[in-house]
Amino acid sequence: MTTRIPNVFHFVFGLRRQTEPFHLAFYLCLESCWRVNRPDEILVYYHHEPYGRYWELAKRRVTPVRVPLGGVVEGFRYRDPAVAAFRYAHHADFVRLERLLAHGGIYADIDTIFVRPFPAHLREQRFVLGRERDVAPAGVDRPQRSLCNAVIMAEPNAEFGRRWLEAMPRAFDGSWSNHSTLLPQRLSEEHPELIHVEPPRTFYKHEWTRAGIRTLLQELDDDTEGVVSMHLWSHLWWSRHRRDFSSFHAGRLTERYLARVDTTYNIVARRYLPAPLALRDRIRWRVRDLRHRPARDGLPRIGALPLLAER
Repeated sequence: MTTRIPNVFHFVFGLRRQTEPFHLAFYLCLESCWRVNRPDEILVYYHHEPYGRYWELAKRRVTPVRVPLGGVVEGFRYRDPAVAAFRYAHHADFVRLERLLAHGGIYADIDTIFVRPFPAHLREQRFVLGRERDVAPAGVDRPQRSLCNAVIMAEPNAEFGRRWLEAMPRAFDGSWSNHSTLLPQRLSEEHPELIHVEPPRTFYKHEWTRAGIRTLLQELDDDTEGVVSMHLWSHLWWSRHRRDFSSFHAGRLTERYLARVDTTYNIVARRYLPAPLALRDRIRWRVRDLRHRPARDGLPRIGALPLLAER
């Protein structure tokens, strides 16, 4: 059956220098995408190629594509140097739309886990976004409606996507949400005929709040009816130094934890765990990772950065 939106998936990673091996959570995203959606192709766009055992496993499933860095984000002067450390994420906001419009398909952030195949009726739409919890930009009195860009579905050269991409340079102000989630909301109000909006449950049942993140990573909600994918909001808890949203951090998200502890995320993700390594293989990969890791001198400590206003 022919559909508007092709069964091609797009991911963006490695737009900043890689100092740690590709994480288990990212491998599970790609593996679950492959096994749940049976895509025709998975494209991973990077500037600095990932490394490590999980990347080598993931490469069996994906087509890596190196992309340049440039445009409005590269030359933007951030007023706050702490926020400037998120330049890589802003680059990704542009790359995802550019590549999605060129090929069509489905984009997802790499901290996603796929639960069930995308419904056929969604792939008949021209452009699809999911609603997330309202956000409160700095200097605004009340929260505003927001369409999250962590999952985007589009036919090739979709008109809504073109309008969004054309308006992004003017909307880009260095904040997290203005160009990426508030702008598409405004465009959806101006051109509702060009977009289909899914309710939060489809892609974002568990919100980017302390309660939502705790439910995902440390508690168990086994009601996945109507849930296509789960987004982990990893930028809010990834570093062990960041505690404003969760005491959980990426170092705790291990194969052992996924296999032995029943949480909302673990129950879904554990079915995609790789085969266990023998002790000598674990040692071998650890040595390879240490040899590959670049020096960290001069790199910002992301976990020590202040909370962005919108989150």
